[in-house]
Amino acid sequence: MTSLFELLPRLHQQRDQDAGHVLRALLAVLEEQRDLLSDSVDQLYDDWFIETCQEWLAPYLGELVGYRVLHGYEEALGSGQDDAGAVLRAIAPRRDVADTVANRRRKGTLAILEDLAADVAGLPTRAVELRQLLAFDQPVRLFGTEPVELRSRLRRGRLVDVRGVDALDRVDGPFDELAHLVDVRRIDSFHTSGRSGIEEVALFGWRLGSYSITRAPAYCEDRDRSRFTFSILGNDTPLAVAPVREPSPTHVADETNVPAFIRRLAFESALLDYYGPGKSLCLFTGEHQDEPVPASRIVAADLSGWGYTPARGTVAVDPVLGRFAFPPRDAPDEGVWASYRYAFPADIGGGEYPRGVSTGRIYRCGPGQPDETITAALARWQSDKTRSAGSPPTREATIELVGSGAFTEQLRVDVEPGDRLTLRAAAGSRPVVRLLDWYANRPDRFSIIGAPDVDGEPRPSVTLDGLMVTGRSLRVQGPVATVSLRDCTLVPGWSLDSHCACQHPDEPSIELDRTPACLQIERSIVGTIRSLGDPRHTEPSHVFVSDSVLDACDRGSFAVCGESDDYADLVVSLRHTTVFGRVRAHAVDLVEDSIVTGPIEVVRRQVGCLRFSWVHPASRTPARFHCEPETSGDPVRVTPRFRSERFGTPAYAQLDLRCASEIASGAEDGSEMGAYHSLFWPQRSRNLGLRLEEYIPAGTDAGIVYVT
Repeated sequence: MTSLFELLPRLHQQRDQDAGHVLRALLAVLEEQRDLLSDSVDQLYDDWFIETCQEWLAPYLGELVGYRVLHGYEEALGSGQDDAGAVLRAIAPRRDVADTVANRRRKGTLAILEDLAADVAGLPTRAVELRQLLAFDQPVRLFGTEPVELRSRLRRGRLVDVRGVDALDRVDGPFDELAHLVDVRRIDSFHTSGRSGIEEVALFGWRLGSYSITRAPAYCEDRDRSRFTFSILGNDTPLAVAPVREPSPTHVADETNVPAFIRRLAFESALLDYYGPGKSLCLFTGEHQDEPVPASRIVAADLSGWGYTPARGTVAVDPVLGRFAFPPRDAPDEGVWASYRYAFPADIGGGEYPRGVSTGRIYRCGPGQPDETITAALARWQSDKTRSAGSPPTREATIELVGSGAFTEQLRVDVEPGDRLTLRAAAGSRPVVRLLDWYANRPDRFSIIGAPDVDGEPRPSVTLDGLMVTGRSLRVQGPVATVSLRDCTLVPGWSLDSHCACQHPDEPSIELDRTPACLQIERSIVGTIRSLGDPRHTEPSHVFVSDSVLDACDRGSFAVCGESDDYADLVVSLRHTTVFGRVRAHAVDLVEDSIVTGPIEVVRRQVGCLRFSWVHPASRTPARFHCEPETSGDPVRVTPRFRSERFGTPAYAQLDLRCASEIASGAEDGSEMGAYHSLFWPQRSRNLGLRLEEYIPAGTDAGIVYVT
């Protein structure tokens, strides 16, 4: 826009220049107000559209289409925006209002209900109009009508065809197509819900996500080299679908669009929908893992008890148990690798998750990398430190494990003062560190050993990121500042049997052997933490656990303890954590939004606090604030109930839907207590219910039925 001064005649511009630009300065003040007025007029036009309007106008535009603010948005809008998270939360209503405007035309359709669940709650769903599945008598008058109308009615409410085994396999599930008698109970009833009402719409949802494992070594049964499990731990794990995008906005989800478990009959009838590179599962052979087993050789089978023997030239796959078998004496000598999907509640433990930015020098190890083993990468790092005289860039290093293979080796990490070492999985990888019986006369654990202190040098720190450790424990010795575990799995009980039972339930996952190291555990799954040392002559170390599971393999065993189950020389902090077992420590600093199934016993009760957590009634703890079952006074009803307490099962540590509301929504912010607090399922469920009321077909009731 042209400035006001430039619009003046040249004579006045020259005279103003001679006078010291007094007129130019005056006109600059007027221009500033003109620009503000112009921007305000332009903004008036932009404010008519939800995409470009000011943030404070979004709720007013939403009110024109009947938009209702979801739980949590009002608090986010009213809070300050000093950080990026607050800004993102404030933008959420704009997007939600825009979705409301776009979805009003689709109101009452099944597809819009599925889209709402994905947008509002991030929940994969399938919408079903239950009235279409009701059994009814065919009116006699229809037999005199047109054949087209007669045929359309005869397809509904038929008797069960016992030869339709696939339909029988799906009965009472989200993909059921058989006729049912009327159930007078409402689907959204608080007490007991019914699924076959006349005016009911069911929204079947999957709380478990589908997680990938890419070209990982399969586990071979020792007694028969032709029998394998997809899981490298040797346990049975049901395989999940890799969901594909729905072809159109009006499409209602089927079995390939949601993270459902793969059924044997579905796998047999639609093999190419599930099997192959880049799909739900695939098997690879060959020296370089580059030869996928052809789909023409794959057959679906029930391998329970390994009673099925595949024919020559075929490979039997059981997706329900996560097993596969070759014909006798026909298994590949070079090994078998598997890509598959497993179901799990959240991104905790080892997995193929995105990683943060690496710091220091990077040493990559794995097949086809500069170093084949972790030990070789550690040796090269130590050599580089010696040659560079311990310069800071070399003393800070990252050893990156590439691929989802198994690193079967003896591991001893020696760190010196000033070292900062990270052992992490590469992006898209879930490496497994297998610790086996290497020595007969000494332990075969994963050791981190700190060298003696040096004046003026900080103690070393070690970080494990994205690893799964099985077979033995992690032991920390010597002067180490911190040991951090992020997105790691230290298999509780060291290893599993086929039914996911711990094979060594009395063995710890982490041993702190006379070390001052501070242990930090984030988004991880670990077994027992044991402190070895004399608490009378050392200062207690600190253990910080957040968004994780501590599993002692039994509620009566110790998840945190000292030598011989004595008091651990530790100060423990738990935040958003589920503990299966007892805690016996020197003190607790803070226990918040957590569940500890066994008694907590501490020496010092004068320090620390427990708040918004479930604490066993027999516990001996510091002051408690709003803890259960003390607050409700009902220890029988308000008891943690889990869908599974066995590591390796899909619903591991997930709260049961029948769990008391004091636990299921008893955290400080209204979310659930325990390891999956950060999923915010109670808030997401309430928001989804609020939106369903606006979009369900007229005269119907809608309810959410959780499949997993």
